Amino acid sequence: MEIIILPTPDDVARTAADAIEDQVRRGPSVLGLATGSTPLGTYRELIDRHRNGGLSFAAAQAFLLDEYVGLPASHPQSYHSVIRAEFTASVDFNAGAVHGLDGMARDPQAEAAEYEARIAAAGGVDVQILGIGTDGHVGFNEPMSSLASRTRIKTLTRQTRLDNARFFDAAEDVPDHVLTQGLGTIRDARHLLLLAMGEAKAEAVAAAVEGPVGAFCPASALQLHPHVSVLLDEAAASRLAHRGYYQDTFSRKPAWQGL
Repeated sequence: MEIIILPTPDDVARTAADAIEDQVRRGPSVLGLATGSTPLGTYRELIDRHRNGGLSFAAAQAFLLDEYVGLPASHPQSYHSVIRAEFTASVDFNAGAVHGLDGMARDPQAEAAEYEARIAAAGGVDVQILGIGTDGHVGFNEPMSSLASRTRIKTLTRQTRLDNARFFDAAEDVPDHVLTQGLGTIRDARHLLLLAMGEAKAEAVAAAVEGPVGAFCPASALQLHPHVSVLLDEAAASRLAHRGYYQDTFSRKPAWQGL
């Protein structure tokens, strides 16, 4: 893991956008997009670079990380709607280039298998954006998820439903089930960008980066990936035992800028 500690959330957003821009400018690319509050600054930065810096997504495709079961794509809190409002409608992805799971699929397991096939047919994901939950989940891979899991239906924990209640009128409105890319699916992406900001994420970050690899902290499975960039602000890095080492070794220039 490449641990990059930055002064502020804005610095995290700009550095993540640098990695995505670098990939997109190389040619046709497949991006993995996450929702939630963590990547919002990165998406705003990419929109600005599209509008003012000539960054085009016309040759790119994107795959969403997960989706609520039981919400139609038109629902304002479906991840189809959220990612469109936050990012894709403001740049120049071609029609049909942004792919998501169907939360209303009559057969969720078949939908999950078909989604895996679509990712494979696109050549796999080049850069996957990830956040981390306070319990260490990535995507909706909750604690005790298989480290080799593929896209599938999952039941949300009470903690995750409470964490996501801020996006709904009430906690009981948060769906109980989701479709999510599995940890094995996520680890198939060629470059993982794990973003975390704020002290509330510090304990989960420390467990994911410095703790043992195990299902209790799903994000720890990312330690097994050959190219992970963990972008943290000072608060999210505050529980790291080897914080000084990471700052001395990695913070000055991310590795992808030297490739």
